[in-house]
Amino acid sequence: MTTLAKKLNPLRRLGRQQDPTPETRHPQESAKGADHRRMLIETLAFEIVPMKSLDAARVHLPAGCPVSVTCSPAKGIEVTQRLTEEFLSEGYDAIPHFSARLVRDLEHTRQLAAWLKANEIRKLFVVGGDAEEPAGYTDTVSFLTDLLGTDHGLDRIGVTAYPDSHPLISDESLHEALYAKQSLFHEAGVDGWCSTQMCFEPEMIERWLRAERDRGFTLPVHLGVAGVVDKTKLLTMGARLGIGQSLRYLSKNRHAVTKMMTQHSYDPNDLLIPLSDTNLELGVESVHLFTFNQVESSQAWRQESLSR
Repeated sequence: MTTLAKKLNPLRRLGRQQDPTPETRHPQESAKGADHRRMLIETLAFEIVPMKSLDAARVHLPAGCPVSVTCSPAKGIEVTQRLTEEFLSEGYDAIPHFSARLVRDLEHTRQLAAWLKANEIRKLFVVGGDAEEPAGYTDTVSFLTDLLGTDHGLDRIGVTAYPDSHPLISDESLHEALYAKQSLFHEAGVDGWCSTQMCFEPEMIERWLRAERDRGFTLPVHLGVAGVVDKTKLLTMGARLGIGQSLRYLSKNRHAVTKMMTQHSYDPNDLLIPLSDTNLELGVESVHLFTFNQVESSQAWRQESLSR
């Protein structure tokens, strides 16, 4: 396992860089914070959803970038596995999502572990999932307990975190589950991370992360950020339940929907800039970009941000 000091020092990825010019730095961030924000944008992971719109969207993905392949009750884990294999064959850093509530039993877990190892997959993201009736496991912790006892071949596993609460689960239950996952990773000798839900309030994210760090949470954080998404298309997609955790979350969280829909011109930097120094200080090592398959506009924003 890496030490806490290394976990909370994301600057190790930056190397020696020149301070950004005044034109590339916002008054709200320090030179090191601006460098760190640029690194987060450069290395972000694009989340994609297994829908028909993916065929047109995937051509806009940057070559070799991290691609987070979601898992939905409508499509099942098998579709996530197939898409992951496709992205791997095309040279992408594909990260499959496994929904715990779609895994049937220990034998199914062992089959999934064998698939991970056979495809030399080093990173996995595990969610509880949206299935109303679980196939076997009821939550992430119980599934992870069995998965970590298999010959899985993984180096890192990601789990979810909720700075803005969850519509169905209490904050204390979320806190306990997060620390249970951290303990499982520590006991198994596997590095973990958490990805936050989509959130639009920098102050809320900072308050949550500082509180968790103070209580002993050491996992690196991947900040969940909404991509540049057409609002009409998002509403159309969000009306369909069961097509991915991100969309299901939006369907239940009116505050998040309202925030996105009422902003005249949404820019992910509206969240990243106020948090740049906090992200650097508190161990935010990556950005998880919710694209809703609108990769072209999100990639255009990424390129424009990096060119400043």
